[in-house]
Amino acid sequence: MLRAWLVLLGGLALGCRGERAFLTRADDSTGRCTYSFTVASPVEAACPNAGGGPGLRAEMASLAARLSRLESRERGAGGSGPQGVEARGARDSQQVAPAGGLEDAYGELLRAKSRLEEEKGQLERENEELRRRLESSAQEIARLRATRCSPGGEGPDREPVRAPGKAPRWNPQPLTYQELQSEKTEVPASRMLEETALSRPGTEDSGCGELVWVGEPVVFGRADSIAGKYGVWMKDPEPVPPFTRETTWRVDTVGTEVRQLFQYEAAEQLAQGYPAKVHILPRPLESNGAVIYRGGLFFQPRRSHAVVRYDLRTEAITAEKEIPGAGYHGQYPYAWGGYTDIDLAVDETGLWVIYSTEKARGAIILSKLDPETLEIRQTWETNIRKRGVANSFIICGTLYTISSYSAPNATINFAYNTATSTSRALSIPFENRFRYLSMVDYNPTERQLFAWDSFNMVTYPIRLSQV
Repeated sequence: MLRAWLVLLGGLALGCRGERAFLTRADDSTGRCTYSFTVASPVEAACPNAGGGPGLRAEMASLAARLSRLESRERGAGGSGPQGVEARGARDSQQVAPAGGLEDAYGELLRAKSRLEEEKGQLERENEELRRRLESSAQEIARLRATRCSPGGEGPDREPVRAPGKAPRWNPQPLTYQELQSEKTEVPASRMLEETALSRPGTEDSGCGELVWVGEPVVFGRADSIAGKYGVWMKDPEPVPPFTRETTWRVDTVGTEVRQLFQYEAAEQLAQGYPAKVHILPRPLESNGAVIYRGGLFFQPRRSHAVVRYDLRTEAITAEKEIPGAGYHGQYPYAWGGYTDIDLAVDETGLWVIYSTEKARGAIILSKLDPETLEIRQTWETNIRKRGVANSFIICGTLYTISSYSAPNATINFAYNTATSTSRALSIPFENRFRYLSMVDYNPTERQLFAWDSFNMVTYPIRLSQV
């Protein structure tokens, strides 16, 4: 369109000089509209050559230069002609690429925002669960303080003090928990003489008895990383070849994917920190309630109320069984926490599982397990609250509990005898040397306790008396 106007302006300019011009318009071979004009020479009858006169050539060159400058300005201003359209198209194509990159970056930011919101929601739910547990614990503490015995030993809800020698009889009928009061008992020298030598390692007697003494802890090794803040270490009381009674096992249980089981040829190798082999378990452990028995590792898988048997020779899980109604992942742990809802134990009579259920209202339940199929053979429900004790172990069919996991001078405070289905209070001194006792298990072959106390793997000598 601009070229047409230039042609018209050129014709008018020539007209002003007194020359007559003829303007024509027609479609060319490509179908485009073309404007042209014709001016007769006032002095020449014929053109001397095809190039025209010098003056006309100079004027046409000037007109072509001005036309080029106008077209350049039109392109710079984004004109409406075809060249302007082409220029805008080029600029648009150059802008499309960065615009697409910005859209991708914006989408990634939205997805990151969504993930952060999900994590925030998860943290808020966990915070709410912790707040609920704290409130429940505070209410429980307030209730216990409110029902604490008065200095005179009597109250509106308590029985009068009985004469010495008449112990109160436990009534299992009420659904509420009875508070068991620990009392120190003087043991006559005659009874001390009846203590069996079988309570010391290396003896041949295999009889059972009642726990009467726990010695000072002996340190065998120490974990060298934060993953060993708490864990479990064990020996098999009834090993199968190629393992022996000296083969020692260890699991560091800090973390969410606990799968490494360290094997040592002897406890001395454990102390040096060089395992003979590392087993990678097919499923992660929930906590440190595992035991080694008859060539198998028995443990609770993560976020499960089941127990599995991992065969140490074939390195595969050979049995799995759910514990009906058992709490897990922090529902009924020991006082120190650590997801210790399901705790396995071994004694002279076989394999046990220690847990609690909603029906039992948090009281400790004992179940005897078949070591091959994990079927429950028999179950006992105690009146000892699982959250109220730091840990527990079983000797000769009797459950013993520990009062504190952090107090340096703790006690073995309760015992439950499965033979008589009765419980009693105890006060046997127990030393927490490193102030964070997370695991205690009894080894019936060595007649001593294995424990994990704040990175340290220790043993406790014990003494039993004849029943």
